[in-house]
Amino acid sequence: MQSTLFHRAAVGLISLMISGMTVASDWTERSDHNLRPGVTAVSQEVYDLHTTILWIVTIIGLLVFGLILVSMIRHRRSRHPNPATFHEHVFLEVLWTVIPFIILIAMAVPATRVLIELDDSSDAELTVKVTGHRWKWEYEYLTYADDNNIGVSFMSNIATPPEQINNPVLSGGLFPYGTAKDAVGNEFPEKGANYNLEVDQPLVLPSGQKVRFLVTSADVIHSFWVPDFGGKKDAIPGFVNETWAKVPEGKEGTYYGQCAELCGKNHAFMPIEAKVVSQAEFADWLAQKKEEAAAAPDLTPFADLNEAMELGQQTYAGNCAVCHGNNGEGGVGLPFAGSDFATKKEHLEEHIHVLVEGRGAMPAFAAQLSPRQIASVITYERNAWGNETGDLIQPDDVYEQE
Repeated sequence: MQSTLFHRAAVGLISLMISGMTVASDWTERSDHNLRPGVTAVSQEVYDLHTTILWIVTIIGLLVFGLILVSMIRHRRSRHPNPATFHEHVFLEVLWTVIPFIILIAMAVPATRVLIELDDSSDAELTVKVTGHRWKWEYEYLTYADDNNIGVSFMSNIATPPEQINNPVLSGGLFPYGTAKDAVGNEFPEKGANYNLEVDQPLVLPSGQKVRFLVTSADVIHSFWVPDFGGKKDAIPGFVNETWAKVPEGKEGTYYGQCAELCGKNHAFMPIEAKVVSQAEFADWLAQKKEEAAAAPDLTPFADLNEAMELGQQTYAGNCAVCHGNNGEGGVGLPFAGSDFATKKEHLEEHIHVLVEGRGAMPAFAAQLSPRQIASVITYERNAWGNETGDLIQPDDVYEQE
């Protein structure tokens, strides 16, 4: 009876190990269960290293658990085994000390080589400063080829509509709060394949050229991570870390990443969208951005309240809703719906000042939004959700405080 039980256990365990090996051999086509091979040469080296180590530890695991299983079966109590009489077998002790040492060295050498390569950001054609904010990324293009003063920078915000982000909670009726209770049972836009990954302004990079990233943060610790590029670097306030990527020519396309460090309430809504284009297309894009940066700000006044409200709704959804709520109900930031701050005339100048200069944990938006966008979002906050103050803020009103 016991012999049959041990036989079945042995067969079951061996079958499980074999099935595990089969799955492992198929992992190269199952990127949802394994590392992505990536698009850069270094990311593929990381993948190859990972696969090599996986097979090494798999073989070690099979040998160790196989020996344990054989010992359990051959030397079980029902067979009345005799214990070994030798003591302090020098050869065996040396053997199981030397072999692991050799295995570790064999793994450490290629791992060290890949780690050194990951940190080698020298000889880069393009340098981009990446700054993490709660909860968005800022990209500043510093140098490219012979141009050491590009002067192009912009904020990159999540482009997913707030209604899609709230869909899982509201459709299930789980813990709706504030004005969100009114949305329970509503229909929401269908989510696409890139849900929570697309942004309003992607990071644009040239193919076939090495790009150096200087990574830092303006508030808390974030982490810049695009899996297909192969590198991940923490963005730490007061420090500048370096990483790099070089996407081969012919591999142009869009690559997605996310903040990989828990950075607060909306950590999950801080995506990275990198658009890799040809060098000629990148040069044209950069020239256009330099012209826009050198141009004077657009101070064209709004024709009426409706025009300002339309732009303000878009600006609010991309920059303010994440902290102040989709319907102005508040959250991380103060509420706008029905609040004195957003409805009383005596707070209007303060309202403009706070958006331009920032306050407390709220960043200054003077460097992130144009005067026209700031004017529109203040107008929206003072006339949406039943506030209806009738206040129409013009770009000149904002520009005077900058």
